[in-house]
Amino acid sequence: MAKQDDVFKKLVAHAKEYGFIFQSSEIYDGLSAVYDYGQKGVELKNNIKEYWWKSMVYMHENIVGIDSAIFMHPKTWKASGHVDAFNDPLIDNKDSKKRYRADVLIEEQREKFQVKINKEVAKAAKRFGESFDKEEFLKTNQRVLANQAKIDEITNRYVTAMENDDLNAIKQIILDYEIADPVSGSRNWTDVRQFNLMFDTRLGSVTDDAAKIYLRPETAQGIFVNYLNVQKTGRMKLPFGIAQIGKAFRNEIVARQFIFRMREFEQMEMQFFVQPGTEMKWFEYWKNKRIKWHNALGLGEEKYRFHDHDKVAHYANAATDIEFEFPFGFKELEGIHSRTDFDLKQHQEHSNKKLQYFDNEKNESYTPYVVETSIGLDRMFLTVLSNAYTEEEIIKENGSKEQRLVLKIPIFLAPIKLAIFPLIKKDGLPEKAHEIYNKLKYDFNCEYEEKDTIGRRYRRQDAIGTPFCITIDHQSLEDNMVTLRERDTMKQERVAIDDLHKIVSQRIDMKILLKELED
Repeated sequence: MAKQDDVFKKLVAHAKEYGFIFQSSEIYDGLSAVYDYGQKGVELKNNIKEYWWKSMVYMHENIVGIDSAIFMHPKTWKASGHVDAFNDPLIDNKDSKKRYRADVLIEEQREKFQVKINKEVAKAAKRFGESFDKEEFLKTNQRVLANQAKIDEITNRYVTAMENDDLNAIKQIILDYEIADPVSGSRNWTDVRQFNLMFDTRLGSVTDDAAKIYLRPETAQGIFVNYLNVQKTGRMKLPFGIAQIGKAFRNEIVARQFIFRMREFEQMEMQFFVQPGTEMKWFEYWKNKRIKWHNALGLGEEKYRFHDHDKVAHYANAATDIEFEFPFGFKELEGIHSRTDFDLKQHQEHSNKKLQYFDNEKNESYTPYVVETSIGLDRMFLTVLSNAYTEEEIIKENGSKEQRLVLKIPIFLAPIKLAIFPLIKKDGLPEKAHEIYNKLKYDFNCEYEEKDTIGRRYRRQDAIGTPFCITIDHQSLEDNMVTLRERDTMKQERVAIDDLHKIVSQRIDMKILLKELED
């Protein structure tokens, strides 16, 4: 874990040094848990959005997109339950003065027991080789069974405490399992308290006349209140979906792990409206569809896992998370939820507007059920960046060794697709390089660079994840060919300038990725 912490610290520093992410308002000492995306970061972020949007909206004839406002009528959040129930259980350590989410402390303790089980399995697999029966080992090994019993007990106690809204019982779990402050190691805890996460503000120019409104804590409600508008104007028939990418805001008291948990963040959500009684079929469908979307990026199938919720939210009858193995462990990346008809019925009741669907085939009206897929764009950004960060040792032609730091970002998502270099800054090479740049810039995000040696320029482009570098030399002026260098293999090949567009297009076209998602 210490080694992973070191890598994560290097990643955070790298993100700033190369223009991916900056601390917000840094010249004023920054604003906690708020970040700005730099010149490279915004490109990567936009490419992730494009991949999600095209796969979700363009690839499905029954899914459309909207962009709803951040400000919404305050009754929206009363109807959704956020005003009364959007809380986190918080606990303070009296010695370190640090504040934590009690549920996260408990989840991390449970994960420690799971890590012990995984270690036992790994040791046994190494000892027994091909004859190892994992399933039988999990059922019979006493150390595994003891740790699994602890996981089951802590889970059952936590679920019961949450269902009964028993904050004392949550604290007792922390005490009984001797959960310590991750920073100081102290076990001197306060009582657990609930804290509402919504930001509020005032609407209107005169304070006395202003209405209290909220910055939206999620984007889903903007879809629900527009459900009827979209359904009627689009003449949509069930099942159909509404997708949205947008900002949300939560007053996270415990915000840490870089951009994993922030106060201002972006969500990519799709609400899929279905006939009541079919929701579990669609829940399974979207579980499979979404894990396929992640795996298509090639980050490693072993780095993902499903985690079913121990206690589903008040609006759901099924919920699971797709977790990714970040440098700080497996954490939630995306949620798939069967939200039943809770949201539409709540908005129908509080607005006194009918939000039902008329089914021509059944000749009846009913409230659709909803299956949701919701992924944090910032977390997806961190997923790509943390997986891409690679420190490797390469052996040069003369036999010497050299360290190379490279971001192996999936080429479809890379911020810069092509870097174009003149070998030297004279003899007509910069002019030829600019000519190539101006031809390719319409279809690819290119970067022109002429400072330093070619080797150093290659290393800088490796560090930002550029898949291809093009070098123009003196021979290029004679044979109209250039050197094309590939990031991951460092392979170099001479190609005709006239063939550059075709060669690069065939390797980085997002259509290649999208076609892998077809059923």
